[in-house]
Amino acid sequence: MYKKAKLHFKKNDPVLYRASLLHDIKNVTRSRNIFKDLVRAIASQQLSGKAADTIFGRLEKLVGKDHFTPEKVYKINMSALRACGFSNTKVVAIKDLTKSVLDRRIDLNHVHEFRDDEIYRILTSVKGVGPWTVEMILMFSLGREDIFSVGDLGLRKGIMYLYGLKSMPSDKRIISLSKSWKPYRTYAARILWRVADEKK
Repeated sequence: MYKKAKLHFKKNDPVLYRASLLHDIKNVTRSRNIFKDLVRAIASQQLSGKAADTIFGRLEKLVGKDHFTPEKVYKINMSALRACGFSNTKVVAIKDLTKSVLDRRIDLNHVHEFRDDEIYRILTSVKGVGPWTVEMILMFSLGREDIFSVGDLGLRKGIMYLYGLKSMPSDKRIISLSKSWKPYRTYAARILWRVADEKK
């Protein structure tokens, strides 16, 4: 599918296309553990990737890397979660997510069957889960090919660097640019993250 995305970029955005030739992006696929991905996404909110990985790694060690389930996370008390490095807001979010899954208010086993807008509605019912978190899940866990996170700092930086802008692009500029990337905006996002990473 990435090959199709590159052909689309070649026709609709030569700048992004040239960047795509420098980066081998894997085809988007669906994850086997959406719950684990959601907790990781909560950990990543407003943090660098390295900091988020450290915090999530501590929780993963407590729970067990291969047995990361709502039941096991639910048993971990709030003070232990804080000791991993989660803020109070994120602890509340993890607890609410876990309870929602265990109470079957949210069925993560079938969430992939819903439309994007329905998934936004379902997941943002969890305290502390906003649009950015849902967008990460749609892109990285549910295999949706046409998702873009306008508010993501890394993507804003990627656009600024790639298109030679002197300052961060406005929401209006990003939305205008991203129209030419449809229906492969997820692949565009992954290229832009690579561009931003290269500039670090």
